[in-house]
Amino acid sequence: MSDSARPEKAFSELERLVRHLGEELASFRRRAQQAEAKLKEFDSKSSAGSVSPQRIQKLEKENAELTKRLNAARTRTRQMVERVRFLRQQHEGAAR
Repeated sequence: MSDSARPEKAFSELERLVRHLGEELASFRRRAQQAEAKLKEFDSKSSAGSVSPQRIQKLEKENAELTKRLNAARTRTRQMVERVRFLRQQHEGAAR
């Protein structure tokens, strides 16, 4: 494999990974928003006394877990973007 083919392959792989992480991040964000909407709905119902404290606790725990996963995906996405930038700089520097 030539020297120029390696960065291109690595760049393509990083692009694929960043795209996948972006999709995963979007999925986590949607789920977190859905959980928050459910929590708001349950909060409004709980003021009428229809939601148990256990259910609220379960939803809060689920929301915390989704937030944790969302933050982890966000961190991985940032790392991948930095890697792509580095490879792009290396590739552009080698082309000159």
